[in-house]
Amino acid sequence: MPSVAVKLYSVFFKFLLKHRLQNRIQAPPDEANPFGVTSRPEESIAAANPSFTDGVATKDIHIDPFTSLAVRIFLPESALKPSEGDGKRLSARGKGLGNRGLAYDPLPGLEYRRYSAPWTALSSGLSSSEDLIRESYGNGSNETVSGKSDVGAYRGYSPVGRDCRKLPVMLQFHGGGFVSGSSDSAANDVFCRRIAKMCDVIVLAVGYRLAPENRYPAAFEDGLKVLQWLGKQANLAECSKSMGNVRTTGVDLRKSDGHGHIVDAFGASMVEPWLAAHGDPSRCVVLGVSCGANIADYVTRKAVETGKRLEPAKVVAQVLMYPFFIGSVPTHSEIKLANSYFYDKAMCILAWKLFLAEDEFSLDHPAANPLVPGRGPPLKLMPPTLTIVAELDWMRDRAIAYSEELRKVNVDAPVLDYKDAVHEFATLDMLLKTPQAQACAEDIAIWVKKYISLRGHEFSY
Repeated sequence: MPSVAVKLYSVFFKFLLKHRLQNRIQAPPDEANPFGVTSRPEESIAAANPSFTDGVATKDIHIDPFTSLAVRIFLPESALKPSEGDGKRLSARGKGLGNRGLAYDPLPGLEYRRYSAPWTALSSGLSSSEDLIRESYGNGSNETVSGKSDVGAYRGYSPVGRDCRKLPVMLQFHGGGFVSGSSDSAANDVFCRRIAKMCDVIVLAVGYRLAPENRYPAAFEDGLKVLQWLGKQANLAECSKSMGNVRTTGVDLRKSDGHGHIVDAFGASMVEPWLAAHGDPSRCVVLGVSCGANIADYVTRKAVETGKRLEPAKVVAQVLMYPFFIGSVPTHSEIKLANSYFYDKAMCILAWKLFLAEDEFSLDHPAANPLVPGRGPPLKLMPPTLTIVAELDWMRDRAIAYSEELRKVNVDAPVLDYKDAVHEFATLDMLLKTPQAQACAEDIAIWVKKYISLRGHEFSY
């Protein structure tokens, strides 16, 4: 059973959440704000940090000029490791360079930082540590680097001729009942950092629009829009790379900047450098937490329906963490655990009333119940799906039933059931440091790496 502290916090949490939900139901809808909101004033926010604090750099991007849709990118420090091609070239060059040709030899006057500074300097032919700083981290000034994880902001610009290591990309959708939570909350920041490091992926935490300001299907459409944006970024990166090779062929480069980047009407680069240098959208995983799992499942279904039109982005697996499923016919767990910890059934129905339009409200809505007939595409076309459930969560049975339907059509769809766990046991702020939360992240990493590892390295973890 949960500890006394968890039980007491649950009582306080439910009281506060119920009060906020009722206030939002009673408040008149804000029809004058189609732009939407992605965070609440009461949310504890973690600022973006482009230095590798705790081994992960972060930054926020607003990707849609017409809405508040934004993403926070989590780039693990492992992205700075060289590709295999770099390693072979450096090994060959080392024979004629003496000790300085060795990958592990630190540069004079620069504290040793494996796989980032030394590799960058050798592969790009930089002559000094100051040049190295300008190339990878700084802004062209003569600042110094300590070699620790809190070095200057990483810009993501890779030296010419260097093959950067490409990491899979994971789209992450936070929880909060569609009405609260945010991609840049303190709890979500900790969770995404953990996943980025353990899974060795670039995490894009999606700041979708919240209800009731923007009801269904706004959040679902935002999720799909981010996946489309990811594919567009990969195409723009390839175009920029090609434009860098045609300067002498007479091609019109009026829509590029001085670096060969494609620019918009205001001269701003349209290519996101972190993704261009290190992202591999052909190995994309979609992960959703609570109501975010409903969004993740929708995005995955749309990706299957769209098919090759999303290329080069491709969803190879999805992870549904205690999904926010419900239905008009109650399951055994919905009856037995209706008044469970943190999120009881009555409060979740209030959240659904805020999310769905009044004339559309139904517990068997396709966004709420994954088992209703007529939801496309056929389940046999779905990618591998990992489902995580908690023993003390009233939503568990419907999530397990959905996983069973996937297995019936030969989709790899395991279920991880955590004993004595509550809803959001791996992502709620006060539970993030528990052994169960740590173990859950490790289990996700083990399963996900089966589908994102490059051929020949499937068991490298």
